[in-house]
Amino acid sequence: MADDVDYTRALNEHPEVFYRYPLKLVHGVPLMAPIAQQWAPIENFQARPDDLLIATYPKAGTTWMQEVVDLILNGGDVEKARRAPTYVRIPFLEICSPPPLPSGVSQLQNAPSPRVIKTHLPFHLVPKSFWEKKCKVIYVGRNAKDNLVSYFFFDQMNLTQPDPGPWEEYIKKFMEGQVAWGSWYDHVRHYWDEKQNHRILYVFYEDMKEDLTREIHRLMDFLEVDLPEDVVQKIVRNTSFQVMKENPMTNYKLLPSTIFDQSKSSFMRKGEVGDWKNYFTVAQREAFDADYQRKMEGTNLQFRDEL
Repeated sequence: MADDVDYTRALNEHPEVFYRYPLKLVHGVPLMAPIAQQWAPIENFQARPDDLLIATYPKAGTTWMQEVVDLILNGGDVEKARRAPTYVRIPFLEICSPPPLPSGVSQLQNAPSPRVIKTHLPFHLVPKSFWEKKCKVIYVGRNAKDNLVSYFFFDQMNLTQPDPGPWEEYIKKFMEGQVAWGSWYDHVRHYWDEKQNHRILYVFYEDMKEDLTREIHRLMDFLEVDLPEDVVQKIVRNTSFQVMKENPMTNYKLLPSTIFDQSKSSFMRKGEVGDWKNYFTVAQREAFDADYQRKMEGTNLQFRDEL
């Protein structure tokens, strides 16, 4: 796939353009500086009616959902799903790097319809055209404590985001929304509140871990795709954590170590529910839970932090 070759070559040939970018506020949300500096083309992005948007807070099961959706839309054809890395098959709307690397917007502008698009933008920063064109949106939410742990390790290996610092400080930054893409609490709540007003399918990471077959059927109904049960089970097998961890099209090992230093932490690390128990002290858990209750007051949105 020529686009894949060109994009990967550009990433590898220009390591000098990558460093830990500072965060800049965009409408009150901290985003990496290159995104903030090139915000106008993102904000004015023109969606098409048949676009499908996969929206998540970072490290909430984004790549997993992308692979599941790609296989559903390609009838469970594993070879088609291996045609290119995830970031080429499903471009990242708001990602921006210094030239000569292409932005997500530039990747998408020439992409044929129907497009599948990834975003981490909170609801109020999603380009208005997605709502005006009544696009379908799949949102994946993951419980806060596991999401926090996963993001902490991701920020260690992702050399384009601010250094996470020590664990105890990172918990505070997460609680205060002082991480890239802002507040987890605002993110998950806003999409939840808006799902009645737009074509949003809200999926829980924990539900996918509990019964992926059931969730694939929900996705198929939403996407209006009918597949025989043997194909559904093929998708289940090929989107297991272990298969994806070993798949070069999904494990991000094609990215140079100047971007993702996987010697510090694997991009696909554990994929478990309840891993937070290995990192939170009792005092940290109590403080986090008390703060969580305050921030999530008044919503019927509920997450499970163990299965």
